[in-house]
Amino acid sequence: MNQMDVRLAKMARKGDRAAFAELVELYKDKIFHLAYRMLHNKHEAEEIVQETFLRVYTNLEKYDENQKFSTWIYRIGTNLCIDRLRKRKPNYSLDAEMNDGEGTDWYSMLPSPDETPDEQVMLSETQTEIRKSIDSLPEKYKSVVILRYLQDLSLQEISEVMSMPVTTIKTRLHRGREFLRKKLEHIL
Repeated sequence: MNQMDVRLAKMARKGDRAAFAELVELYKDKIFHLAYRMLHNKHEAEEIVQETFLRVYTNLEKYDENQKFSTWIYRIGTNLCIDRLRKRKPNYSLDAEMNDGEGTDWYSMLPSPDETPDEQVMLSETQTEIRKSIDSLPEKYKSVVILRYLQDLSLQEISEVMSMPVTTIKTRLHRGREFLRKKLEHIL
């Protein structure tokens, strides 16, 4: 697949819209799943997919054909997710009244943590616990664990995506697994 990706990227770089559309088809679901697992918001994940392909399209001339296309696109998607997570950090008081004249506070605007009926059917208790545990990982471990175990990237690929040495990736993966093991001891 790597050679096909490189060929498609070269063709898209020369203005071949069909080649770019094929790249989108190949990667849109993978990037969506990556973004959804990192952000847990369907709308934001869809936005990340669009932003990723916009960046890919506008930066095709910067793509180094000596590296895997998948690594390059995952790096773009992961960085966009990390940026989104950083911007998400609340800088407001939950008790502050909003300016709608109705005395509504931020608590009433927070989404319910309850699963929808569809999600309850789809996820077993164990899967739910594992997902919650992954969600609770510190950000630096979370992205590495998601890329390794949910996106099935190799340590070398994660190293390239995150622009970090493989030794750092191994350390973060180990610490992330230890964190998860402690969290999940009671259910497994």
